[in-house]
Amino acid sequence: MNNNIKYHFLKSALTTENTLMSNDDFLHWIEEKKKTTHHKITFIPFSNMENWGFNSTTGNLEHFSGNFFSIEGINIKTNWGKVSEWSQPIINQPEIGFLGIITKKFNNTLYFLMQAKIEPGNINVVQLSPTLQATKSNYTQVHQGNAPFYLDYFLSERKDVTVLLDQLQSEQGARFLKKRNRNMIVEINSEIELKDNFCWLTLGQIKELLKYDNIINMDTRTVISGIPFGNLSTFESFKKEENTDLKLNNFLISELDNSKAIHSIEHIISWITRLKSFAELEVERIPLNSISDWKKDDFSIHHKDHKYFSVVAVKAEIGNREVKSWTQPLVKSAQEGIIAFLIKKINGIYHFLVQAKLESGNFDIVELAPTVQCLTGNYRKGENEYEVEFLDIVLNPEKHHAKVLYNTFQSEEGGRFYQEQNKNMLIEVANDFEVEVPEKFCWMTLNQLKDFIKFNNYLNIQSRSLLSTIRFK
Repeated sequence: MNNNIKYHFLKSALTTENTLMSNDDFLHWIEEKKKTTHHKITFIPFSNMENWGFNSTTGNLEHFSGNFFSIEGINIKTNWGKVSEWSQPIINQPEIGFLGIITKKFNNTLYFLMQAKIEPGNINVVQLSPTLQATKSNYTQVHQGNAPFYLDYFLSERKDVTVLLDQLQSEQGARFLKKRNRNMIVEINSEIELKDNFCWLTLGQIKELLKYDNIINMDTRTVISGIPFGNLSTFESFKKEENTDLKLNNFLISELDNSKAIHSIEHIISWITRLKSFAELEVERIPLNSISDWKKDDFSIHHKDHKYFSVVAVKAEIGNREVKSWTQPLVKSAQEGIIAFLIKKINGIYHFLVQAKLESGNFDIVELAPTVQCLTGNYRKGENEYEVEFLDIVLNPEKHHAKVLYNTFQSEEGGRFYQEQNKNMLIEVANDFEVEVPEKFCWMTLNQLKDFIKFNNYLNIQSRSLLSTIRFK
């Protein structure tokens, strides 16, 4: 038996048939959860929120406990891009939460324990989330509800748990102020009770389900994006042990082959360092009631031109949660956005065109983003403050003889965002697409991107989300 964890991750990613629950059974199961679980989300005036209110001095929207999160103001000054100064509301949630998945081998194949979870902002009510998805305020029970299921498997309290992946990863830099979560995958070798609303799926199944709109939530996508799959010899071991003649597809070659990249890791680190050294990002926390160009009424905090996003209040009633009914603020986007990687074969191997992107809430100034990242509709003609490079290829791939390899809508996290979705695209450009690219862009293989995911604050959540959708079969 092969004990190499990268081998077992790869095997699970290549296993799309489930002896415990087929994909058709899963789709029926999650639809039943939607029908049978009570859920009701109602927009309410801010004055009707329980345990939330506006600070009488700053105007910040805060929970009375001082926990969970707050909506505050920030003022940004930067030399990056054409807009040098602005102010905006932002979510301040300094605590680090858990996003954790339990895995277990059945018939020597690694299965992932996944949860059908309803969040107040989910676009289709129920989405597939990690085993554990909890802020510190949640799992320390500030809400006076029950502790989340399976929490003890992630608190180093059990001897039957092996940690397979443990990373701090950033959240949305334009919406959160320096927010990070702990992304974990653990393996157990003992029996475990399968609670209601949980199921076992292979990684290959999860990736198959990412072909559908808005089934796999953002938190699942960020956790699985960091999974390592080894190298070409790992794949050869898989073929030998499984007695299969499975061929490498282009994505899997880019994932496993570290010998054909156009740029070295040292070159990429130097490129990022140079841009960070040039970039200036001055973020000042200011009272929410002093931000410019934003207005507040009884039901929302919104931009004067109704662009970007607004902050709204909701009452949530959800039958299978630790607390059955509560009120809270949510961030509501003005429109859906679009995120896309352009991909090109260089040296016979897929390279991804990565953008160095500065966002107001970034922990370390610049993070690696998809080629095009336009949230809340700024890419629409006449509504963006700046030209978005490579946008025309993403919006009109046929005109540029580009091939769309992936195209679905995926949601932002429903615990903080109200029905926000972005079109996720992977686009292979034509052979004559220039290898030379502007200063803030760089070609990287999937193998190199996975190297950078291991470390904090390199790949932003949009790039991780998009990379998680890549299938190897």
